[in-house]
Amino acid sequence: MQTLTAENLTKTYGEKMLFDHISFFIKAGDRIGLIGTNGAGKTTLLNALTGNDTFDQGDITTPKQYRIGYLQQDPQLPQDLTIMEAIFTGDNPLFKVIATYERALATLSQAGDSEKAQTAYTKAEAAMNQGDAWNVDTQIKTILSQLNLSDLDQRIGELSGGQQKRVGLAQVLIESPDLLILDEPTNHLDFASIAWLEDYLSSYKGALLVVTHDRYFLDRVTNQIYELAFGNLAAYSGNFEAYLQQSAAAAVEANEQAAKQEKLYKKELDWMRAGAKARSTKQQARINRFNDLKTKVNKGVEQTTAVDINLGQQRLGKKVLELKQASLDFHDHPIIKDLDLMVQSHARLGITGENGAGKSTFLNVLAGRLPLDAGTITLGETVRLGYYTQMTESLDPDKRVISYLQEVGEAVTARNGDVVSVTQLLEQFLFPRFMHGTLIRKLSGGEQRRLYLLKILMQQPNVLLLDEPTNDLDISTLTVLENYLANFNGAVITVSHDRYFLDQVADELLIFDGNAQVTRFTGALSDYLAQQQAPAKVATKPVEPIEAAEPAAPVTKEKTKLTYNEQKEWATIEADIDQLEQQLDAVQTAMQSNGADYGKLAEQQREVEQLNQQIETKMQRWDYLSQYADA
Repeated sequence: MQTLTAENLTKTYGEKMLFDHISFFIKAGDRIGLIGTNGAGKTTLLNALTGNDTFDQGDITTPKQYRIGYLQQDPQLPQDLTIMEAIFTGDNPLFKVIATYERALATLSQAGDSEKAQTAYTKAEAAMNQGDAWNVDTQIKTILSQLNLSDLDQRIGELSGGQQKRVGLAQVLIESPDLLILDEPTNHLDFASIAWLEDYLSSYKGALLVVTHDRYFLDRVTNQIYELAFGNLAAYSGNFEAYLQQSAAAAVEANEQAAKQEKLYKKELDWMRAGAKARSTKQQARINRFNDLKTKVNKGVEQTTAVDINLGQQRLGKKVLELKQASLDFHDHPIIKDLDLMVQSHARLGITGENGAGKSTFLNVLAGRLPLDAGTITLGETVRLGYYTQMTESLDPDKRVISYLQEVGEAVTARNGDVVSVTQLLEQFLFPRFMHGTLIRKLSGGEQRRLYLLKILMQQPNVLLLDEPTNDLDISTLTVLENYLANFNGAVITVSHDRYFLDQVADELLIFDGNAQVTRFTGALSDYLAQQQAPAKVATKPVEPIEAAEPAAPVTKEKTKLTYNEQKEWATIEADIDQLEQQLDAVQTAMQSNGADYGKLAEQQREVEQLNQQIETKMQRWDYLSQYADA
């Protein structure tokens, strides 16, 4: 089985630990979604796996002739080549065979009587037959068609950024590598192309590792979720919906464990203060565990879950915005024609449709940045606009994160009247306190976008215009934004191709079909797509995390001391824990010398998990018995 093995990968960026001794396998058939907040190190990890970046420590091993295909967020393609020429720069061995055949065919068509041309064509045709390259040639044409790439003689330098992204996606799909790595593959794809890509990947023979904000896409194509947070990598089986359920349960368990550790810490602290000395091996082990416990309690539970952000807004009148007989052409392309539109104070309007149809241009009209050719636009007197554009405003790279927000103010007022400081807002928007003094130039692109969005929200607008917010924001930040918009006491107008996001934030739609054709729809995007009989079913929404119900308190008699059997258990439990920890150390040491034996490593990993579970069970039992040991 073709397997990539990563062992103890470690990478720091400045003062930030991106990943700390993380290890994992990627096998054929794995469909892995990699998630984490912007700046957590997702793209850095992808670059490390593909050799585009280094790591400080660790090893990545693969079988010989193992091929990795990598779609970057911004593919680097030769600007002077045509689309088809760029496709054939990939590393699939059959690409050269097909390219040779295409050249031989072109030469023969121009010089049919040439013996040399006939011989070259015959050899090229035989090579196509021998390598079964005809299927690959058909596959190439199918993929290019599904990604709406038709003029294959067009040069890369003449394409838009979105079109270049689709060429890059086509290239890596056509290469059919052992491991396909995709960074935000659904950006710049229409709904039909996304649905086709989901079906294509579901039957892909190799392994898949994908970073995406598209939660429906994660539900459709993944069977594992890797979450990168605080330098650690946590693995969850199943798709994104399963991840939500498992992570919610894990968060409940972590909080319960933290409460137990706090209780145990207080008890052990009293013991330490009483003058504990390492007079025996048992006491030294107890002192060591106290020190470990102290570290855990001081560290607390690291949270990656979203926090509601609860800002007040300026009062908004009933009338927000009105277009009458509005028409606009932009660069000789009709955008809207004789459009009438009334936006009221609690509108939730989603704008979507074909790429290049003028959605962002239309949003610029609503923001007053672009005049109409004909018709009128009227803005309500009480409107205070907040406009999140696709292009972030210029950020001073030498300014610190907190100083950037302090340009708006030191604090803002929440809906309930409470004063919320800039520090609190940053923490709510997933910037930990240690990052508040960080220079902006040290932030990732996604972190800069998150900071830019927070500045807009701090200005407390009552009408929000959002242009493709999901293209650069991670899932955790989008959840914060969705929660904010759910309670936003104003109008929201959003341009987006993200199906899940639009389902969450829009109950009316304007679908731009191109050539000034605009369709109106009342309801969710999923309903619209179902009515349009999209090529693939729209995935059901991931369920919200389910809060675990508190278990009923058992009815027991009041306990004051250990039973006889419990006294015997208490006498040996610390030695049992020590023995298990020694076994765990031995297995982990052995794993380091079995880097190439994947079967053995998998077996040892299961043993590590079992030992960790046994130690956890023993520690919980020790916690219980210690309450009565001195009674």
